[in-house]
Amino acid sequence: MAGILQKYFPMIRTRREMLEVIFEDERLSDVYLGWSEEQRLEEFLSLVLGQQVKILKVIPNDSARIADESSLVVMDIVVEMEDHSIANVEVQKMGYRFPGQRSACYSADLLLRQYKRVRGERGKGFSYRDIQKVYTVVLYEKSPGEFQNFPDDYIHHFSQSSDTGLAVNLLQEYCFIALDIFLGIVQNKGIRNKLEAWLLFFSTDDPGEMEVLLESYPEFRALYEEIYELCRNVEKVMEMFSKELRELDRNTVQYMIDEMQEEIDGMKRELSDKDTILNEKNSELDKRDQEIDRLKQQLKELQDTSRK
Repeated sequence: MAGILQKYFPMIRTRREMLEVIFEDERLSDVYLGWSEEQRLEEFLSLVLGQQVKILKVIPNDSARIADESSLVVMDIVVEMEDHSIANVEVQKMGYRFPGQRSACYSADLLLRQYKRVRGERGKGFSYRDIQKVYTVVLYEKSPGEFQNFPDDYIHHFSQSSDTGLAVNLLQEYCFIALDIFLGIVQNKGIRNKLEAWLLFFSTDDPGEMEVLLESYPEFRALYEEIYELCRNVEKVMEMFSKELRELDRNTVQYMIDEMQEEIDGMKRELSDKDTILNEKNSELDKRDQEIDRLKQQLKELQDTSRK
């Protein structure tokens, strides 16, 4: 099966070939043997949040989790970190109006699940000061329209602050990453740091860009090897693709319906505004016509008086 895929994707190597490359280089072999999936996510979150992150455990999504089947989610993982703060990392194919209200709801959901867990563990000893920060990290393959107003910025950090400078720990922080904008930037400026290496790994399937990534950061070979090994199972990949394609089609239709409805609603509002303005103008014209009729009547009366 590897030969079939290599016919179309020459850059794909077998597991044996990749392991030979990795273990020929002592540094690469140390990285490959030393990394776990948690460590990979730890490094990525550390770079995104600008602080050292240690993952304590991956938290399963519970029934209270706010969900929307038509959100075109690519990945959704919730982790608890060593300091007991919680991070939700999510990759969305489309913006789907996620950045504002929905993100706040996700963040509130994280706080609530942490509150329930900590209160259950501490019992009478519970204090609200036991509640740690929650981070909502969203990566967009295609970012929402408002992100396009910032073509030079692909990552946006949000936190709550006062208008006076008073510092109160309100716990909720957000990070939005626009992968489409990032790709435009990296094509012009190249990979400038490890965070951008991770983002390029997430966002590109272009062989040339992948080669540049591997030359600059050879440790990503191990990750590509895992992906290529999965691709060798053609039957499994085709089965996954067919399921995802059906879900994507259904979700895309719903997305388009929502977008069209929003556009129709906007046009209705514009027409309503125009009708209001038109009615006001018609009212003004009626008043002018009445004033003209009044003046004409006065003129007629004056002319009649002058003739007598």
